[in-house]
Amino acid sequence: QVQLVESGGGLVQAGGSLRLSCAGSGRTFSSYALGWFRQAPGKERVLVAAISYGGSVTYYEDSVKGRFTISRDNAKNTVYLGMNSLRPEDTAVYYCAAVTSYLQTLASRYDYWGQGTQVTVSS
Repeated sequence: QVQLVESGGGLVQAGGSLRLSCAGSGRTFSSYALGWFRQAPGKERVLVAAISYGGSVTYYEDSVKGRFTISRDNAKNTVYLGMNSLRPEDTAVYYCAAVTSYLQTLASRYDYWGQGTQVTVSS
């Protein structure tokens, strides 16, 4: 089992940058594929980016390609989401999640979730 705690959210102006972190507990953190999801008010939770357990494979949702970067440091049990050129439509609660299998794109496939961190982008 793994527990996930996100941090790094906040209020930023359009065009700005933020870096989200998600710290995981447990000695098996490196065996999980990890994803960053976001959920805006009234909308479903969607995958923004994901990374394989070794970090060699990544996935990005089309709207964030070229702006967001997912990375992980297994020695620190942490996954990151670097976000550049932020837009008002990026405003959402961002969640990290872990899955005990290969990289997944469906939220229902993920086994563990953090509590979320709010990202607000002002225009």
